[in-house]
Parts: sequence; C-alpha cells; structure tokens
Amino acid sequence: MRLPRPHRVDLLIAACGLACGLLLWGFGMVVRTDAVVETRWAPLVPLLVMTAAETVRRTLPRTALLVGTVTVVANEFTHGNVLTILMFTDVVYAAVVYGPPASARRIPYTTGLITVGVTIGFLVWWQNAIALLIGLASGIVCFLPALTGAVVRNHRQAADAARLRAEQTALLAEMDRTQAVVAERARMARELHDMVANHLSAIAIHSTAALSLDDPGTTRTALGVIRENSVAGLAEMRRLIGLLRDSSGDAEPAAAPTLAGLDALLDQARTNGSTSGLTFTLDDTREETDERLPAPVELAAYRIVQESLTNALKHASAGPVAVHLARDAGALTVRVTSPFGDRPGPRAPGSGAGLVGMRERVALLGGEFEAGPVPDGDGTKTWQVRAVLPAEERTPEG
Repeated sequence: MRLPRPHRVDLLIAACGLACGLLLWGFGMVVRTDAVVETRWAPLVPLLVMTAAETVRRTLPRTALLVGTVTVVANEFTHGNVLTILMFTDVVYAAVVYGPPASARRIPYTTGLITVGVTIGFLVWWQNAIALLIGLASGIVCFLPALTGAVVRNHRQAADAARLRAEQTALLAEMDRTQAVVAERARMARELHDMVANHLSAIAIHSTAALSLDDPGTTRTALGVIRENSVAGLAEMRRLIGLLRDSSGDAEPAAAPTLAGLDALLDQARTNGSTSGLTFTLDDTREETDERLPAPVELAAYRIVQESLTNALKHASAGPVAVHLARDAGALTVRVTSPFGDRPGPRAPGSGAGLVGMRERVALLGGEFEAGPVPDGDGTKTWQVRAVLPAEERTPEG
C-alpha cells in the first residue's frame, strides 16, 4: 500500500514546529518542573512524533489526530514542550477541516465532552478553583481548535455551494440565451421563407416557361411576371431587414400582413398561376361582427394561406385552388385545397420547409395543423392544408 504524499505546506509547518521545539528544549524551557519521566531528552520523543503527525495533517487527518492524541497525553508524563501542544491543536483543527464529514461533525462534540469531563473530574478530585483552570486549558487545547475548524469548514462549504449555484445560474442563463437565439433564428427563417418563397417560386416557374417555349408573347408575359415578383420580393426583403435592424423590441412590425390582404394575395396568385391552369377562390364565412383576431393569429393565418398558395403554384396540377376561412366562438379554421397529382410543364423545386414553418406557427399558438392528400367523392384526391388557430392568443404551455 502506497502512503499519500504529504502536502508541502504541512511539511513546512512541521519543520517550523520541530525547529522551534528544539530551540525551546535547548534553552531548557519546559512546561513543568516535576515529571514522571525526569530524563532531559524525554520531551523530544513526543515532539518528534507530533512532528510526524503534523506532516500528514491534510492527507491522513484521522490518523494524525489519533497519533497526536496519544502523543499529547504522553507529553504530560515528561517535562513537556509547548510546541508539542501547539502542534496538537493544529492537528485537531486540520482533522475537522480536512477530515471526512462524519469526523468533522463528531470531533467538536467529542472534544467538548472531554473538556467538560476533565473539568468535572478535577473539581471532584481537587475541589478547588485550579480544576477550572485545567478545564479551561484542556478546552483551549482541544475544543477551541475543533470549534474553529468546524466554523472554517462550514464557511468553505457555504462558499462552494454559492459558487456552484452561481455556475448553475450562469449555465441556465447560457442555455436560455441559446434557446432564445435558436427560437429567434427559427422565427427569422419562417419569416424569410414565407415572405420570399412565393415570389421566387413564381420567378422560377415563369423563367422556366420563358426558356422552354419559343413564343415571343409568352416570353414577354413571363418576363413581366418575373419583374413584378422581383420587385415585390425585394420589398419584402427590405421589410424583413428593417425588422431585424429595429431595436425597439417589438415582436412584429407595425405593418404586419393581416387577413384583410388575402384578396390581394389571391390576385397575385392568379397572375402567377395563369400559365399553369390554376384558378383561385376565397370563401370567407366570417361575419363582420366577429371580434378582431389577435395580431399573431392573423399573421399566422395569412402566412399559412400564402405558403399554401405557393405550394400550389409549385406542385398542383391544373384545377381550382380554394381558400376557406371560418370562425366559431373559440377558433379560426383555415383550409386550403388544391388539385393533387403530377402536372406537365415547369415546376419549382421544394424543400419541405414551408410545411415545417406552418406547423411551427400553429404549434406556437397552441392550435392544430394537418396537411396531406384527402379523397374526393369522385375517387380523386385533393391536397388539403387545414389549421385551427385559437381565437385568443395563447402561449405554447396554455
């Protein structure tokens, strides 16, 4: 078994204690004049043993305390050395500070009981005030160092706990910051996709048509649609950049789109989808007396319709694209249907980010979302996007 290496501070303390003890012994300075062992060199034995115990005060605190206790008792049978007693007090202190938690709890109580026992024992034996002085001396030698060690250890533990709480708080703050950054990046990605994807899809479709069809009239019409969508896309990009540069802290810009702009959105879709054989209709069954929807709900509904129309321009075969809006006491239902199936002609590539963004928007408001093909009565299928949004704004937990 390999013994632990003594700490250099402990070696320094032990060396200083031994040097001072030898100096006192050399000058003949003793604790008492009468002793059981009268030999002059007898105090050196407890001094050397206590020095050895002092070297392991930090690495083997309980062993040092046990050896030191036996040594300080043996020191009382010689003329004694003050440094032996002083080093014992340091051993008691170190046993509480560096020892295991069980020892740190027990040593102060044990030394306190020893002090009381010694005082009472000498009072019964001598029946004079000198017994109180001996009890006081024993308390200074063993109980006071143990009590001091307990106080120091408690303060260290409190400091460690406070540092750990501070580190945990900093970690939680960093996690919150990271989550906030991720959430903001996701919101920015949704806004960027919803604002620009519609225009870029129309540009891609009409530019492909202009390249594939050798017809000056068709090419001129396609270039007009491309220019219109390019200008609109740039305007949307400027709006998004303005939102990102805005330091006012508003969640949405003042000019956020609402359901009142669906007619213009469908007019744009009719222009972009004219060459694909798509027709667009709006069926809004809401009543004018209905209360105004919260801004986040209106924005989410608008973006869902916008993305659904964009997907129809990209993927739907020729046929009707219908937008349905309905509201009851507690929710707004948005439903967009389009022909399902392959279509001839140019198509714009898709990444699936639109459906993900719509689903995230609905989830943030605590609503319901579904998208996919549904059967018609005539055996065909229709692609349907359906979202149920709360009529009142709610948090995700609500």
